[in-house]
Amino acid sequence: MHPKTKYVFTASMDVQPDKEAVFNEVYDAEHVPLLLKVPGVLAATRVKNEPLTMIIGGARKTSSVEGEPSYSAIYELESAEVLVIEGAMGLFDGVPHTEKIFGVVGLFGCAQLLQ
Repeated sequence: MHPKTKYVFTASMDVQPDKEAVFNEVYDAEHVPLLLKVPGVLAATRVKNEPLTMIIGGARKTSSVEGEPSYSAIYELESAEVLVIEGAMGLFDGVPHTEKIFGVVGLFGCAQLLQ
C-alpha cells in the first residue's frame, strides 16, 4: 500500500460474460490510467472474486457469495476529498470506450484507514 494512503475507494461491478474482454481492456487501458492522473489518487488495484476454500474448525469449507459483483477496483486515496474534485470526471470526456463500462457499476464504498 502507498505510504500516503489514508482512504480506499472501491467500485464493484458485474459484467456480462460476452463483454468481459472489452471490459478488462477498457478498464486496464483507459479507466485506471486516467484515474491515476487525478491528484490524490495514489494507486489502483483490480480484483476478481473467486470462491474461498479454507480450513475452519478442522474442516475444509468453501464459501462463495452469490449475487455479489464479480469485479472490484480498489483505489488508494490521500483524502476522501479526491472523490469530489471539480472536473476530475472530465478526464473521461471524449474517451472512446470508457462509457461502455459505466453502466455496470454495482456498489461504491469509501473507507478511512485505521493505522
